[in-house]
Amino acid sequence: MRTDDQVFKALADPSRRSVLDALVAANGQTLSALCERLAMKRQSAAQHIDILIAANLISTVWRGREKLHFLNPVPIHEVYDRWAQKFERRQVAFLHDLKTQLEETPMAKTKFVHVTYIAASAERIWAALVTPDLTRVYWGYANVSDWRPGSTWRHVRDDDQGTVMLEGLVIEADPPRRLAMTWAEPERADEPSRVTIELEPMEGSTRVKVVHDDLAEKSQMAAKIGEGWPRVLSSLKSYLETGKPLITWGQPKTA
Repeated sequence: MRTDDQVFKALADPSRRSVLDALVAANGQTLSALCERLAMKRQSAAQHIDILIAANLISTVWRGREKLHFLNPVPIHEVYDRWAQKFERRQVAFLHDLKTQLEETPMAKTKFVHVTYIAASAERIWAALVTPDLTRVYWGYANVSDWRPGSTWRHVRDDDQGTVMLEGLVIEADPPRRLAMTWAEPERADEPSRVTIELEPMEGSTRVKVVHDDLAEKSQMAAKIGEGWPRVLSSLKSYLETGKPLITWGQPKTA
């Protein structure tokens, strides 16, 4: 399982930070493309990338015979949430700036890949993803569906109107391993993107991988996704491991 020490070690090297900068500029690159962009030898780049993958700062996706590398900002978000409150603002300004830089993936990109490791079973995580009463706790909204392929699902706010914030169709549901669904705001239902969540049991934990693709270039949704998923996954991780979620931004304000 990835540790904070691995994240700090990975970020300590300027060459590895350059790799992350390259992915901020253009996410989803092959090793050859990264080497060309960074003017770095293939062996050296591969070694740096292996360290970043071990720290969970880079995730990979195969497209045919090509292996694409994606920035994964979730560990940055988790480190920030854990340490930010323990120091003065001026002492962590550099960490906040780095977090912002890594999470603000260009809006023109059409795919985001986020990975985290949660010390909980795949069954518990699956239940937390599809049970309305649980999603309300760590996400602030209720995910409502029967979760059968072809069924609708809705992301509902807890207000008097039961406002639907997001909606779509369930493409695939294979509990507790894989969930895929379309994803759109109600007013843009004709422009759906796609979310695929994969749960892979590891020793003592579960690897959670979220791929959000088919996003329209320069869309408002693409602008929100880069920040939204790291926050949700960090809150889910905290809720399942400690019983305390990190965010409840969907909750209606009380007087």
